[in-house]
Amino acid sequence: MSIPPIRVQLHPTGLECGLNEFEISVQARVRRFAEQTMRPLAARLEHLEVQEVIAAGSDYWKMFDAFEQLGLTADAIFQLPSAAQGRLMAVAFEELGWGDGGLAVALGVSMVPMIVLAQGGRLDLAACYPNHKLGCWGMTDPDCGRGMFEAGGHAMYPGGRHGRVHARFEGDQIVIQGQKLFCAVNGLTAQLCILFCALDDGRGDDGKRCVVLVPLDRPGVSRGQPLDKLGQGALPQGEIFFDRVRVPRDHLVAGPDQYAVAEYSVLSEVNALMGAMFTGVARAAYEHALAYAQQCRQDGVTLMCRQNVRHRIFHMFRKVEAARALARQTLLFNHSVMRPALQGSIASKITAIQTALEVVSAALQMLGGNGMSRMYPIETLLRDARASMAADGCNELLAIKGGTLLADPAVYEEQLM
Repeated sequence: MSIPPIRVQLHPTGLECGLNEFEISVQARVRRFAEQTMRPLAARLEHLEVQEVIAAGSDYWKMFDAFEQLGLTADAIFQLPSAAQGRLMAVAFEELGWGDGGLAVALGVSMVPMIVLAQGGRLDLAACYPNHKLGCWGMTDPDCGRGMFEAGGHAMYPGGRHGRVHARFEGDQIVIQGQKLFCAVNGLTAQLCILFCALDDGRGDDGKRCVVLVPLDRPGVSRGQPLDKLGQGALPQGEIFFDRVRVPRDHLVAGPDQYAVAEYSVLSEVNALMGAMFTGVARAAYEHALAYAQQCRQDGVTLMCRQNVRHRIFHMFRKVEAARALARQTLLFNHSVMRPALQGSIASKITAIQTALEVVSAALQMLGGNGMSRMYPIETLLRDARASMAADGCNELLAIKGGTLLADPAVYEEQLM
């Protein structure tokens, strides 16, 4: 007769410890929001056309109103002490990812304009648009993919040119012309765009770039067709067109001299947040698999009685714990130092997404035919995790940037001379 093992009942987020009362309270509130609002909403939106999702009166809009009630606005977060910002964001965004990966990205990206403005010391601009809460991030151009991520040229093909969206100074105004592609998450619904684009200063295209805040109710702004895509079906994405759109010159957030810092700072933040979010996606798959293994019976016993199933479940658990540890440490570190470590954010993002893919795939395999069915959420989680491989810089490009940041500049630059 076997002896039952001694068992420690873990917190939903595993080896959780050290959270203060405020963080525990926020974690519980965001988890309720994720369970009671995000998951049912994502299940409904999955079966709608994108135009129905973004139509006036859609429950999609109500989600943003409900999220605002949680008090997790960029303004509120950046009023906390620096280390507390990182700790809270790690906790909250994991819960959002656990709720739904696509909706978590929509909520996170809606905050990106305010994050960039806070990083650039331009909260005065944020104050000009108190009712414009839903933001988007204009980064990818049609002919250069993730080129606007490449101020340092770490992964750029030698001689390549980037940027088909141009900003031009005309007197006291900035005139914007061009198109941003599907990476404009929230592009079909946003009120504000933080635009990373080329700068045409009239002296020829010499690679100058800038960051501009663009209210999307300006004349000349139009939206393209919704993107019909593989995963994250609850997340509307689409093109934004700028036809001589004019904004005041003081809407320049970062000029050519500040562009590299702005790019570095926002990538450090959003990649780290993706690490937290997709740790949540991985955790959701692990929890579904664990519950299924303990409830489903085959040959008179639950699946959990089988050694191979327990082996699979354990490896899901350890991968989620490792991804969480890196995600939390990265956000804490980056918010505790003068300059964040982008290589850490990249490592967290890639690790969490790879973990999500592996854990969801293992869960689907364990559920067998049921895992392929839309009666269970596993196949949706798999598509969401796969779609994230190309988000905020595809993982391959980011890994090149991360490797470059690990190199000793003196040695690296000497070899290139």
